[in-house]
Amino acid sequence: MSKNKIEHGCSIEMHLRITLENGFVAEDTFLEDPLVFKSGDGTVVSALDEFLLGLKAGDEGQLILNPDQGFGFPDDANIHQMPKSDFTTTIGTDLSLVKGQIMGFVTPSGDEVPGTIVAVTDDQLTVDFNHPFAGHVVTFDVKILKVR
Repeated sequence: MSKNKIEHGCSIEMHLRITLENGFVAEDTFLEDPLVFKSGDGTVVSALDEFLLGLKAGDEGQLILNPDQGFGFPDDANIHQMPKSDFTTTIGTDLSLVKGQIMGFVTPSGDEVPGTIVAVTDDQLTVDFNHPFAGHVVTFDVKILKVR
């Protein structure tokens, strides 16, 4: 294994488990393909990126972030009502829309952002555009596999 330590711009291959304070495992690569990214490229939250600096292949670590350190707190201004009629497929049939579903939405500037459906009625949806981890204590468990 490489003895290279992680620095900004390094290519990193690692396993990652993200757990919320209620025990819900939001992501876990330990039984799958590892996460591969370049330090500082925005793939991981900046606090985790900084935490990884100095680690090397074989190292394991845990980082716990409160909402103010990680994904912030939910903001009511990020919850929007949308007409259900806007959600039809190109062939004119309604999409299956259920509470808890996360969908990609395109902003007027062309960026794609995730939104969680929090309510569905006959004619409208309530969509929460806050980050799904907003308001949560998030634990990151990592195992560094390779550093290049």
